[in-house]
Amino acid sequence: AGAVRKAIPGLLLVLVIQLLLVAVVYWPRVVNDGASSDAAATEIDPADVTRLDIRDELEGEAQLTRVGDRWRLPALHNLPADPEKVATLLAGLLSTNDSWPVAHSSAARQRFEVADYLFQRRINFSAGDQQLDTIYLGTSPGFHKVHARHAGSDAIRAIVFNVYDAPADDNDWVDPRLLQVRTPMRIDADTYSVNREGGEWRSGSGGIPDERELLALLVTLRSLQVQGVADEKYVPLLEDAEADLLLDIDSLSGKISLALYQLDGRHFIRSSEYPVFFRLNAYDYDRLSGIDFLLISGQAVPDF
Repeated sequence: AGAVRKAIPGLLLVLVIQLLLVAVVYWPRVVNDGASSDAAATEIDPADVTRLDIRDELEGEAQLTRVGDRWRLPALHNLPADPEKVATLLAGLLSTNDSWPVAHSSAARQRFEVADYLFQRRINFSAGDQQLDTIYLGTSPGFHKVHARHAGSDAIRAIVFNVYDAPADDNDWVDPRLLQVRTPMRIDADTYSVNREGGEWRSGSGGIPDERELLALLVTLRSLQVQGVADEKYVPLLEDAEADLLLDIDSLSGKISLALYQLDGRHFIRSSEYPVFFRLNAYDYDRLSGIDFLLISGQAVPDF
């Protein structure tokens, strides 16, 4: 018994040493590589970005370049890009984000689809010929959130953004408002003509246009929305087709001509300002083509 009592302190010491070793090996560590991995994710001023290259997992691509203060689409005849959509992307991906990394491992990059070889979006930000940064977007951890990783960084974050706000198709970036006519002063159609003189509208025949019919025409022109460029397979058919409606418009910003077409149940519009046919929604097509020439000319009393 005495020998046992003498051995107890030694055994306790051995136990304490073993526990310390276990603690050193298995104690949760503070991950320091997050800071070093995030070093590549430097803050970029959106005003410095002059080019965006977007690619998706199916090898779809979109390229946008800034000319002056406007974003344009080089692959689509330099058509203007939607400025609000570009601003949303730049603000969402380049603004300061207080989120903490949710993972760092190579396995997580694959699982969250933000790897160099597996991603839902890869977005390159450039200033002229200098590449500023590359961001990979992957899966969504929740509503209005997406996993993101900067190239050269191991840190994967969950940021406030939607993948569909970064489409990899030039057509999805076309400014839907590019054909809107804000201040028309004269409108000549196939069957009617109206012009504004001295603050009042008159028809070509001297009549006073019906107020509701005139308002419908003006509101439609001011709020006109295109849905991107027509598919190439329709272009030769549209070039050979006769327009359903022609509008020659004088406005404070100049003169334009609009031609409306209907083909295979689809609706299209062409402007003298651009060398392409645009897809048009049926609602705007019907509102423009459905103007009553007797009412707009002031030759009939509306039937209520």
